[in-house]
Amino acid sequence: MTTQTAERICFVTNGTPDADTAAARLRARYGDHNIDDADVVVALGGDGLMLQTLHRVMRTGVPVYGMNFGSVGFMMNAFSEDDLVARLGVVQRTRIYPLSMQVKDESGNIQTALALNEVSLFRSTYQAAKIQIVVDGDVRLEELVCDGVLLATPAGSTAYNLSAHGPILPIEAPLLALTPISPFRPRRWRGAILSNRAVVRFITREIAKRPVSAVADNVEFQNVQEVTVREDRTHGVTLLFDPGTSLEERVLSEQFRF
Repeated sequence: MTTQTAERICFVTNGTPDADTAAARLRARYGDHNIDDADVVVALGGDGLMLQTLHRVMRTGVPVYGMNFGSVGFMMNAFSEDDLVARLGVVQRTRIYPLSMQVKDESGNIQTALALNEVSLFRSTYQAAKIQIVVDGDVRLEELVCDGVLLATPAGSTAYNLSAHGPILPIEAPLLALTPISPFRPRRWRGAILSNRAVVRFITREIAKRPVSAVADNVEFQNVQEVTVREDRTHGVTLLFDPGTSLEERVLSEQFRF
């Protein structure tokens, strides 16, 4: 547990009536500050809002404490109006780092984005995608015929990666999960676990016939020719959790669900 100074709190919501009503009561009780001036951001919503908020604070270093007003709330704490400052004083902190995605499209344009959960490539039409996978300069898979493929951080390994039957990674593990989405060829390939120092390149084939889009969390680029992904330790975000409910504990518990 660590002490979290919380003299200046910024409240953000997912815009639902219940979350907005709760936020109004919390603002009246604890005050409200601009996100750029706050000691901590309190996000009232679900995991989608948490992800959006973490992207907003990534360059400022402000930690985020979530309270669940969504459906799953894997990254959120239980909601309570009482003793918020005291709760923030005994939080457990988890630091996570994003993936940096560099995309070259069919016209040769280069664009970049950051992903806290995963970078995903998806087929854009009825035609299966054909993707070559290169790890640290070596071709590891000459051609993956699939609906798509993703590279997930430990924090993102329990999200879409898990739904695609990828492995759950401990939060502090220096690893990344490379997971195919509905692979057709090679049919038995189930992905790989890579070092977080790995540089992964995805090269699409027959892009005119088999267009592919690339997504970093919620940022999408279409008609991609090549996508390069690596972990970015120059950026990072801090999540805050009530004692005994850390993200590390939640990820560990997820491995024993059935």
